[in-house]
Amino acid sequence: MSFTKSITKEELMELPLSGYKGKVVIASTKESIQKAMDEINQFAVVGFDTEARPTFKKGQIRYISLIQIGTPEKVYLLRIMHTGLLPCIVDFMENPEITKVGIGLDDDFNLLNNLQPFNHQGFLDLNKKFVEIGAEKIGARNLAGMIMGIRISKSAQTSNWEVEQLTEKQIRYAATDAWICLEIFQKLDHWGYIE
Repeated sequence: MSFTKSITKEELMELPLSGYKGKVVIASTKESIQKAMDEINQFAVVGFDTEARPTFKKGQIRYISLIQIGTPEKVYLLRIMHTGLLPCIVDFMENPEITKVGIGLDDDFNLLNNLQPFNHQGFLDLNKKFVEIGAEKIGARNLAGMIMGIRISKSAQTSNWEVEQLTEKQIRYAATDAWICLEIFQKLDHWGYIE
């Protein structure tokens, strides 16, 4: 199966707006994050993303506020700004047995390493995979358009991820980013692009 390897902004804007509509678990305590990780660790492949509070001044350090992990059953939003990078999350990120699929992961790794150094294993960066395949346009929005035929919203990207209570728009945006990684991976796997 082949797919279009590039997409124009105009083509993207014509696609139907869509996103994750399933169950979302928000975990913001050590106990709820541990419970979430126990469930996540049951899966061989998950979607992975992070959100950091945006900075608007040069030289400001960005800190990751949220880790999103998508499974076939639900998406988990781990509010690590409340807990730090817990050992159960580090264990997960260092586990080579679980494939963690993301988009543009180098930035995530750098920011997570600022919180606590770890040895990431089992990660697959869809941006790098698509460059290997010969795609010209990469990034979550373009890949969702080329592979899934949908347009995902990026309007909550620069919102404040450290607010007391996440808005419904933030929750759906964050969940969609982890979910889309898993969806794209499954399509690629089905089409024989994943070894």
